Amino acid sequence: MEKTTQFYVVKTGDNLTKIAQRFHVTVDQIMAWNPQIKDRNKIFPDQRIRVAPPTEHDGEGGEYEPFPGSDFFQASVTSPVIEAMGYRLVEEGCSVYSGGPDSTWSSADQKSYANWQRKLGFSGPDADGIPGRTSWNKLHVPAVYE
Repeated sequence: MEKTTQFYVVKTGDNLTKIAQRFHVTVDQIMAWNPQIKDRNKIFPDQRIRVAPPTEHDGEGGEYEPFPGSDFFQASVTSPVIEAMGYRLVEEGCSVYSGGPDSTWSSADQKSYANWQRKLGFSGPDADGIPGRTSWNKLHVPAVYE
């Protein structure tokens, strides 16, 4: 059975205290799981935040970042998960980054990921550069903790 990390999309009127209460966690835990949030008083509608710790493990005990869903990969998203993914793409020889990956989703991420999808044998719309569960799980992005 595959475990998944829970994410929440911030709605107008939300704050971290309300979100923490809803998911029975602390604000400090949410801050630890979302290093992209620098100020606990500044979250924004449509921002995607982790509300539970990474829990997916491979069969040998190593920890990998669970698939966050295809809608996670858009220009408005900044996350250390994207940077970790980028470094894995570099390691796999799929990089088109000019200065290395960073934490904001970009066209270089999409092009590099499309190279990964093609390396796996995907083609056409299955190699569009938007991560899907199958290709993501094969990339083995290390779990992001801070």
